[in-house]
Amino acid sequence: MWEKSIFKTFEAKDIGLNNLEKKSFYSFLALYLGSSLVFVLLSGFWYFSAQKNSLENTTYYKLQHLADNLSSLIVHAHMSGTPLLLPKAEKNYEYRLIPTAQSRVYESSYFEKDGYKVLVSSAPQEHLGIEYVVVQTDEYNKELLTLEKNVLLSMMIVFVAIGMISWILSKFFMQPIHEKMSQIEQFIQDISHELNTPITALQMSSKRAMQKGVYDEKILTNISISTKQLYSIYQSLSYLNFHMPEQKVELIELKPILERSVAYYSELTHAKNITIDTNINDTTLKILDTRAELLFSNLLSNAIKYSMPNTTITITLQDGYFSIKDEGVGIAKEKLEEIFKLYKRGSNLAGGFGVGLSIVKQICDEFHIRVDVNSEFGKGSCFRLYW
Repeated sequence: MWEKSIFKTFEAKDIGLNNLEKKSFYSFLALYLGSSLVFVLLSGFWYFSAQKNSLENTTYYKLQHLADNLSSLIVHAHMSGTPLLLPKAEKNYEYRLIPTAQSRVYESSYFEKDGYKVLVSSAPQEHLGIEYVVVQTDEYNKELLTLEKNVLLSMMIVFVAIGMISWILSKFFMQPIHEKMSQIEQFIQDISHELNTPITALQMSSKRAMQKGVYDEKILTNISISTKQLYSIYQSLSYLNFHMPEQKVELIELKPILERSVAYYSELTHAKNITIDTNINDTTLKILDTRAELLFSNLLSNAIKYSMPNTTITITLQDGYFSIKDEGVGIAKEKLEEIFKLYKRGSNLAGGFGVGLSIVKQICDEFHIRVDVNSEFGKGSCFRLYW
């Protein structure tokens, strides 16, 4: 039952591996199964060898015991002058008494012949004219054959079980990799889409300007907005992918940095007819100025991106507190817990590639800033920072 439930789980969550993932999956599976096969074969060989030696010793000592019992009966009968009464041989065991008068072709030994284990004992010492007791059995080879079959069957069962376990483990192993690959693929698609908009705008504005021969304000504004969008994307990607050298953290004024960010996006807010209502006071924070700029930039661009035209964005900066509130699309309650994860987006209505809020969270964690968010789907969001 549990096996069926596991496989049903995988069928329900078919992760649809691409070619590269399939290659990794089967390489991992082959390596796991190959090493497991070597381990099973070695373990089977060691177990078989140990059991074979044990069976060999058991057979020898049993033959020796039977020969000694027969020899004891012969000696006792001779010494007491009573008739020799020989017991019936056990199943799969045979014995023979070799008289002294017979040609001496035997010597005390233990050997195998024609599928029988044979033991020749000289213990009778010619009592009653008997020089040797020969005891033989084919039980050894029968038990050895049974042992071989059992070991091979056990090895096959163990290897099949390992194969099933390795398949399941490989699925579990590949699932997070597949999810990460899917996120990266989606991230690349989103970046392509995000870059396509400002690049197309730049191309069209440049073409119009060249055709008109006059660089009017609207064309220059479009070029400026597109350039800033590209630069914003560049800043985010640089933060995520480039190793930044260690810098000294100092206590800095946040007001001028926030005012520059508001001014930087003024053309974009004007283009969407969004009003920026600010209440910016002097306050300080121990942070890198580049990080503070990136922090405000991502929160502000995020608010602008998800705000509807003809709405207001309210920004407040006080001692130890910052908030930014928009009247945009909002975030569904079930998505609030994952909006700070990389490549996760609160909404698909306004594009983006899901790194802005992740960067905000990373910067906040780096400089011990607490970030809270309240949002209602269809009514807007409010992000608050405390330090």
